[in-house]
Amino acid sequence: MGLNLVRWFRSPKLYIKISMWKTFYIQPNQIGILYHRSDFKKFLLPGTYTYFRSDLNLKSYDLNQPEAKIDNLELLLRNHGTELQEHLSIVRTAFNQTALVRLGQTWISVLPNQLRAFWRGFIEVESHVFNLDESLELPGEFVQKVRSLTFLQGLKNFQVSEYELGLLYVQNNFVRPLESGEYTFWSVDRNVAVKTLERNIPNPEFPQANVLIEKHPDFVAAYCELVQLLGHQIAIVRDRGKVIAFLPPTSRQLFWQGVEVEIIDINTDVNLDLRLIAELVAGSPEALSTCAKYLHLCEVPAQHVGLLYINQEFQSQLPPGIHAWWKFGRSFQTEVIDLRLQNIEVSGQDILSKDKVPLRLNLTAGYRIRDPLMAKNGLSDITGFLYKELQFALRGAVGEQTLDGLLDSKGAIDRSISEYIRAKTTDYGIEVDSVGVKDIILPGEIKAILSKVVEAEKLAQANGVRRREETAATRSMLNTAKVMEDNPVALRLKELEVLERIAEKIDRIQVNGSLDNILTDLIRMNRE
Repeated sequence: MGLNLVRWFRSPKLYIKISMWKTFYIQPNQIGILYHRSDFKKFLLPGTYTYFRSDLNLKSYDLNQPEAKIDNLELLLRNHGTELQEHLSIVRTAFNQTALVRLGQTWISVLPNQLRAFWRGFIEVESHVFNLDESLELPGEFVQKVRSLTFLQGLKNFQVSEYELGLLYVQNNFVRPLESGEYTFWSVDRNVAVKTLERNIPNPEFPQANVLIEKHPDFVAAYCELVQLLGHQIAIVRDRGKVIAFLPPTSRQLFWQGVEVEIIDINTDVNLDLRLIAELVAGSPEALSTCAKYLHLCEVPAQHVGLLYINQEFQSQLPPGIHAWWKFGRSFQTEVIDLRLQNIEVSGQDILSKDKVPLRLNLTAGYRIRDPLMAKNGLSDITGFLYKELQFALRGAVGEQTLDGLLDSKGAIDRSISEYIRAKTTDYGIEVDSVGVKDIILPGEIKAILSKVVEAEKLAQANGVRRREETAATRSMLNTAKVMEDNPVALRLKELEVLERIAEKIDRIQVNGSLDNILTDLIRMNRE
């Protein structure tokens, strides 16, 4: 603050006011810079100052604001560097430098190509300059100090957990791995990023894996297991005995160190051995899903046989069990043949008998395949072939017989069909076990006629039986009469038998006279 001391001079026409003195007051928490016109003169500490000059001016600064916002600081340092550095802490950064400045309990960052000044004495000032060409990483002793200061310009904090590994990228280029810990990097005019990978996942998604393999072999050797395959190789990767990955030919992939890698030459080991089948096919669903698209599988049940074709050529018969082959560079076809006795039904066949009666027949046959390879190579459709030949055999056998002949002996049809079909199937390795006509269905009017014929036949048989029974009964009565005629005792016994039958049906009998004339006298019967 300046005060003017005024002297007045009297002239004939006017008074001239001349200011010759200036007084400045600096408060206790301030500091001032005295200028003569625009030239630096000196610093003024707190207090009152009076000068006998009118061209002086003062600019004061609040020391509670630690940074000195001084105009033309660069010029002042050049001309009055010694005086300024007595009161100022100067921080200057080049194009490849940054700085951290501690002001009491807080920190600020200074970016490249900057000149910053901070008041000495009132607040403790500490500055540290970093060369970005040497390292972008903030030294460890500063990381904890600035951890809670999220507003520091130009700095990025990263945390790598104990189960992770960090990959440091600058301008999208890999620089180095980061073990677990806390890191801070300068990101001034540069893109700094850290990508973390979990160590407990043995096959993580390594970013730009091919670049890591080609450009950073030291990192790969130190942390990774590289699986790189030729055109005739495949690989099974396990972690602690569990299948985690399958690699096809000509592929390569990175895993964390510690995995087990089994490389298989598919030129010599095209089929899977029992160990791999148990692990990959019959084991866990996860293992099967890992490599299922690269496998050709065939399960042959008991009482069956499998036929294996590779590149359209027959290779071998497969016994019961699970079989698997690697697909690469080959085409596989397998077919399972049932060796058990099988049934085939030929139903609803409408055929005319020799006497032109329309019939509908149902036929069944049992067969088994004795030579699967002969059957498969000779027939494209085994069931279709059997069905067609049974049709032909049935039509031929029925067409040669009259209706009465068919009804009298169905066995003749069965034998005829059996002989025909066995002759047809012998050359194809098929054995026909049995042939039989199940049903012969007649038209409705033929059924009615046959019913009447059967009814007449049965009625005639019934009449004959009845006449034979009546003749036998009459003959028995005649014989009985002859016995009674010649034997009175027998007659008396017959009378007693009749009396006994009557007595069974009444409660009381009164007989007058002797038993000799019992049949001629009056018999009075009373019922109570």
